[in-house]
Amino acid sequence: MGIDQKEEIVQVWADRLTHAVQADSTNENVMLQLGVADFSHAIVGIGSDLSACLMTLMVLTELGIKDIWVKAMTPEHGAIAQRIGAHHVIYPEADMGARVAHLITGRLIDFIEFEDGFGIAKIQAPPETHHHTLAESHVRSRFGVTVVGVKRANEDFQHALPATRILPADLLIVSGPTRKIEVFAAGEKKSKRS
Repeated sequence: MGIDQKEEIVQVWADRLTHAVQADSTNENVMLQLGVADFSHAIVGIGSDLSACLMTLMVLTELGIKDIWVKAMTPEHGAIAQRIGAHHVIYPEADMGARVAHLITGRLIDFIEFEDGFGIAKIQAPPETHHHTLAESHVRSRFGVTVVGVKRANEDFQHALPATRILPADLLIVSGPTRKIEVFAAGEKKSKRS
């Protein structure tokens, strides 16, 4: 179910959702009448009106929703949301800004970073890996990252094994600390092969 006060937004989502309703999500009685208390998950995506966002969150908390996600615009907004009862707070604008910053360097083709500084990236195979197996190039010990998979042109994705040989045009799926992924993607040498 999608709920919004603006009729035009409700109309946009009417064909995409089972139920799209024009209503005031800050009104507990309205939310009860709509049956919102029967849902186990809720997402509050009100970013432009801090008051409406937090009031909606309070209503959902009062209704006993067990899993509430809230879009926050600032760390302060997120902290308040958590104190009121949000189980998950996301910062889409900040997250996208960080993601774009990583992609803009040209080293990373795609990138996802988690809260603890750990990331997963899709990169072009660095020169150090060309024509070597992963075991031969010592990626994990030299760079502190793990090659999870390899995508070769016109072939299916393959999970990476120590015996996987890397070719110059390969795309690698790599996981590890964000800074170490960046170093590996740049082809910067960290240490000699063991």
